[in-house]
Amino acid sequence: MSNSPRKIGLFVGRFQPFHKGHLDIVKKILEENDHIILAIGSAEKNYVPENPLTAGERYHLIDETLRAEKIPCENYSIIPIRNINNYALWVDHMNLYLPPYDTIYTGSQIVKACYEGSQSNKQLIQIKRVLPISATKIREAITNSTDTNSEWEALVPPHTAKLLKEMKIPQRLKDINETMNETKYK
Repeated sequence: MSNSPRKIGLFVGRFQPFHKGHLDIVKKILEENDHIILAIGSAEKNYVPENPLTAGERYHLIDETLRAEKIPCENYSIIPIRNINNYALWVDHMNLYLPPYDTIYTGSQIVKACYEGSQSNKQLIQIKRVLPISATKIREAITNSTDTNSEWEALVPPHTAKLLKEMKIPQRLKDINETMNETKYK
C-alpha cells in the first residue's frame, strides 16, 4: 500500500442532463487521478428549459450511471452547489463547499477565467471536447422527440436514458417549453 497522497480532480458542470461527453471526461479524469469530485453547478435551478432537472435528480442520474459503468463509488464524490452571480467570488464560493482537490478540469471559458482571476493555486486543465455532444442539443432533441423518434437516447449513457424516461423528464421538458411559450415568461 502506497503512502503517496491521493490525487483529486474537480469537474464542474450543470449536467442537464449527464451525457456521454461527461462520462468520457469523468473516465479520463480518473485515469489521471485517484478520485473525482463532480460539482453540480447551479444546484438551485430547475423546472426551466435550460435547467429542467433538480439537483437531486442530477445527483441520482450521475451516481446511478457511474455505478452502471462499474466506476467504484469510492472513486467519486458528487456535490451540488448553488450558484452565485458574482464571478469574482465564484471560486471562493465553490471552495466553501468542496473538499480539497488538486486539479480543476474544465471546458468552460468562464470557469477558466474565474480560476485564473482568483487567488487559487489549483492546476487548471482545459478539457478538449472529443465527443461533439451538448446538453443543450440533448434537451432540444428530447423536447422534439416522439414515441417513435428519440434520437437523444444515443447521446446519453444507456442507464441515463432509462432513468430519464422513468423520471418522465421528456414529458417535463415538453410541458416546461409549452408553458414558457404560452406565458412568454423567461
